[in-house]
Amino acid sequence: MQLGMIGLGRMGGNIVRRLMRGGHSCVVFDTSAQSVEQLASEGATPTHDLAEFVKALEGPRAVWVMLPAGPITEATVQKLGELLKPGDVIIDGGNSNYQDDVRRSQMLEPKGIRYIDVGTSGGVWGLERGYCMMIGGDEASVKRLDPIFKTLAPGVGEIEKTPGREGRHSTAEEGYYYTGPAGSGHFVKMVHNGIEYGLMQAYAEGLDILRGARQESIPAERRYNLDLAEITELWRRGSVVSSWLLDLSAISLAEDPDLKTYSGFVEDSGEGRWTIQAAIEEAVPADVLSAALYARFRSRQEHTFAEKLLSAMRKQFGGHKEPTKQ
Repeated sequence: MQLGMIGLGRMGGNIVRRLMRGGHSCVVFDTSAQSVEQLASEGATPTHDLAEFVKALEGPRAVWVMLPAGPITEATVQKLGELLKPGDVIIDGGNSNYQDDVRRSQMLEPKGIRYIDVGTSGGVWGLERGYCMMIGGDEASVKRLDPIFKTLAPGVGEIEKTPGREGRHSTAEEGYYYTGPAGSGHFVKMVHNGIEYGLMQAYAEGLDILRGARQESIPAERRYNLDLAEITELWRRGSVVSSWLLDLSAISLAEDPDLKTYSGFVEDSGEGRWTIQAAIEEAVPADVLSAALYARFRSRQEHTFAEKLLSAMRKQFGGHKEPTKQ
């Protein structure tokens, strides 16, 4: 199957690579000529502007936009709305606000252009591990593009079937799932990222407490010089707190036990804020998620070991680069 990809950054480029490995053909465009040339050398069809990009695709076209949420994605979708034809599909796989998806879908509908929003999780590891995808928008188009989503997803793998799911037939256990109308995919991904903030904060604070046990202010008989790299490795083996985030923490601590290369300045990319806004709108208490978001705000004023660990986890799963230590 053919797919066009706009945006060849950390995730867009690897999505193209995974699709080509799966036997699909890809047409690519990016403002970085170097990125286009690199993917072309690996088998993708290169283009140099949006008009050429659209012309290179066979109808009905499927265009995946993998750009930073905000003005650049908005401008690209608007331009595609002028270039594409009825029956073509635009997929936004970035971290757009779900309310923008609803508006864009309504804007494109009179033109006969279909819109799909895909909350995409997997970060820089997705090429090998696959991408978990939460898919909203035009259901018929989602079904037509199922071969694309199936190739990108992790698949069932070696994960045991969940007890109680006997008789259920769903793509969820393969790592992708149709969540409903426009915006629902990014809404689910938004809350996913809000939860991610809370989980990361819990690991960061807990490991900071373990590290603090070595302080001289602690009575000698209760003073422990604990090896966090070994403890995180231990917890990966059979512990109830094992997870991929813990795996990534263990990698970071094995590479840099004191996290000296991190400043502890932790960015937030928007989804945490939007999750709290949704919680307020729904009158749902979100104590942990709110505290985790505020901890990121605080990190820009004072930096603790816990915040360095948050930076380390963000770099491991998403390739996010925080400011280096001054």
